[in-house]
Amino acid sequence: MSKFDPACDQTLPGDTPLLGKNVLVTRSRAQSEAITEQLEKLGAAVLHCPTIDVVPPRSWSALDAAIATIQQYDWIVFTSANGVRFFFHHLGETRTEVADVLASHIICAIGPATAIAIEAAGAPVHVTASDSTAEGALTAIIDHIGGEDKVKGLKFLIPRARVAREVLPRGLRSLGAQVDAIETYQNIRPDVQPDAITGIFEANSIDAITFTSSSTVSNFAELTGLTDLSGLLSNTLVACIGPVTARTAASYGLKKVILPERYDAAALVEAIVKSFAEG
Repeated sequence: MSKFDPACDQTLPGDTPLLGKNVLVTRSRAQSEAITEQLEKLGAAVLHCPTIDVVPPRSWSALDAAIATIQQYDWIVFTSANGVRFFFHHLGETRTEVADVLASHIICAIGPATAIAIEAAGAPVHVTASDSTAEGALTAIIDHIGGEDKVKGLKFLIPRARVAREVLPRGLRSLGAQVDAIETYQNIRPDVQPDAITGIFEANSIDAITFTSSSTVSNFAELTGLTDLSGLLSNTLVACIGPVTARTAASYGLKKVILPERYDAAALVEAIVKSFAEG
């Protein structure tokens, strides 16, 4: 949990609207490179308090079975960049021609960051849900297919975290699709002492904190040992990436949060800038 110097262009005052602001990101720098770079470019000093460690699945057997019969699937839906990373790494260990293996599939990404990760892995993206939620993905899939009645009989593979919302698999199954939601990685809580986190707030004036998933909220609360975060964050702008995360934040006493218009990192940074500008 180290403090990073701002990396920004200060040639014009308007270029750095977050100059002098300390922003706490509840992911490691490696897991939050995009949002960290954007915040630092705008002048913020970014501190990292990782509340999630991303690790391999408990077993590769389910994913191995899916890869062995991957041609049976019509669609592959990736819900996160982490899912992409673990899936393609494991796919590359078992199949050499990755692009050819996936040539007949329709590939869907939930959110632009996931789409970028898929393309970086060497696969095309046919559908991107701009609304980075399971609900948005279901709508995007239905729109692409041409209606709910066209979903019946299709087979979907969803490589995802061990613990994940069931909205998308349940929604697809309700329309007659066959869905395999496969554990491809795990989000676990790191081993951090509560005083290490409270020490950040004692040593720094934290102007804003970002939560990019429900797990970042609940893990942050558990790591601090608090069931109500409103006292600790009473003077901190709380920025949640979407309504699901905001609802989790509310369950820990954080009812005054800001939400971006789009549920992605770039929009979250825009919302932070706008909130500070409006006072």
